Amino acid sequence: MNILRSFAAWLCLSLPVHAFEMPQDPAAARFVVSNVIGTFYHELGHALIDISQFPVLGREEDAADTLSVLLIDRVWPAQTAIEIIEDSANAYLLYANEPTEELPYWGVHGLDLQRYYNLICLFYGAAPDARADLANDFELPQERAETCPEEFDQAQSSWDVLLADLTPNGDRQGLLLTTYHRDGPIEQILAAEIDKMNAMFSLPDSVEVTVAICNEANAFYDPEIRRITICTEYAEELLLLWLDEE
Repeated sequence: MNILRSFAAWLCLSLPVHAFEMPQDPAAARFVVSNVIGTFYHELGHALIDISQFPVLGREEDAADTLSVLLIDRVWPAQTAIEIIEDSANAYLLYANEPTEELPYWGVHGLDLQRYYNLICLFYGAAPDARADLANDFELPQERAETCPEEFDQAQSSWDVLLADLTPNGDRQGLLLTTYHRDGPIEQILAAEIDKMNAMFSLPDSVEVTVAICNEANAFYDPEIRRITICTEYAEELLLLWLDEE
């Protein structure tokens, strides 16, 4: 993280933040909430890798994507987890269908369609009998579906080895919500998720979680200041994605 990015992160936190207004339409609100939760778990993956110095074989972004799916499957009741995955997968499809001059083959993230299929595959692989309809609805090719249970088992066992050292205890730290509008809808979502994660994991040092104006639709973890930032513009972009599709 360079000095300009660190300054930008500090500036985001110091600015008064206008609270994002959750839409009245339940389906639109669910879409935003689901993607904020999945993105928060992704950024938490980056934080855990950084603060605990976890080894990563492959791209860190892929590892963070994997943890997000594992947490959705582990933390949420079955039907709610399916809804979160459906909304997250649909977001990848909507991003993939946006007009672009050039696909970012050079990026650290996988392409949106690649992340879409990996998301569906891992989640389906966790319970293939119960989630066959999901795989069919999202057109997961049969040749990929056959490997998904093995992919999930491998991902779960790999992350479980690392997470086993983060059992909560009184001497360790956790996630801290540090944000301007604590009663905002995104802030309330994050507060609930922080409580869940702190009950599951402890950290060698604390990690801040904030909602901020960033002048870009983004969410990121800054290792220099150990902070997860969810930008209000990201929630607004999610809502626009939904509204444009309707």
